[in-house]
Amino acid sequence: MERMHLQLERQTGLIFDIKKFSIHDGPGIRTTVFLKGCPLSCWWCHNPEGQAAEPELILRPERCVGCGACLDICEHGAIDRVGDVITTFRQRCIACGACVDVCYTEARELVGRRMAVDRVMEEIEQDVAFYDQSGGGVTFSGGEPLAQPVFLKALLRACKARHLQTAVDTCGFAPWEDLDAVRDDVDLFLYDLKLMDDARHQALTGVSNQPILQNLQRLSRAGHRIILRVPIIPGVNDDEENLTRMGAFAAHLPSVERFELLPYHDIGRDKYRRLGKTCRMPETEAPSEARIEALEQVLRSPGMPVDSSD
Repeated sequence: MERMHLQLERQTGLIFDIKKFSIHDGPGIRTTVFLKGCPLSCWWCHNPEGQAAEPELILRPERCVGCGACLDICEHGAIDRVGDVITTFRQRCIACGACVDVCYTEARELVGRRMAVDRVMEEIEQDVAFYDQSGGGVTFSGGEPLAQPVFLKALLRACKARHLQTAVDTCGFAPWEDLDAVRDDVDLFLYDLKLMDDARHQALTGVSNQPILQNLQRLSRAGHRIILRVPIIPGVNDDEENLTRMGAFAAHLPSVERFELLPYHDIGRDKYRRLGKTCRMPETEAPSEARIEALEQVLRSPGMPVDSSD
């Protein structure tokens, strides 16, 4: 048993953020651990740095003072001075992080670091007093946490060994075998629903919604606590037909506690630029409070409680 425990604690995975004092990722005050890698490519993604399953370089050229330290240390020919501008050629960059280490203005950042379970738990355990006072705990998010199923399982086991409440924020797109392997160590699933029409779902996220809906049904039949989270994207999924179909679908899921509506915001656009990627989402304004309230009424019609969160 002790040997198995040590093996779990030494399991490693790729993390791109650990957010302390989170109040929007489950009950109470929480620590949210963001695992890197996601099988979806949603047009409106606000965490594009979580999509790729490897470390990536983020650039903030407005902070660069042109000192040339990054150019001098790069061994891969990925950085050069073009005129007066330090230029990074991403096709040559291997995201080793050497340039990040010498950039004193923090114009460069490596997003994604490999961490062992015991190191992640050290971060989590710093906030145990806040969990105890607020009824909070730990949420694993992403990216998509189920994209690293072995690492996620080890993290959940470590949390349960310390009697910490756990939540998994998931898009639900994963083999059932991976969900089945972790579900007994999950106290709450924060389960995303985006589009009920499969063709639209494939066009705007890159994958079918069928595995997502099937996994949701299986989790509900097994009696797991589930909160359904719906990002409200104007012009994409905020039509009443989509919300009506969601409400009707959820009405047959006995363990779903409520819907949460998450209004669209545009913070992902600048992240795409810093990653050197193209954001496919057209310029879109956040939905108004009145629009969110109207959609809440659509979802409430089957008798399902609804909350909204900023």
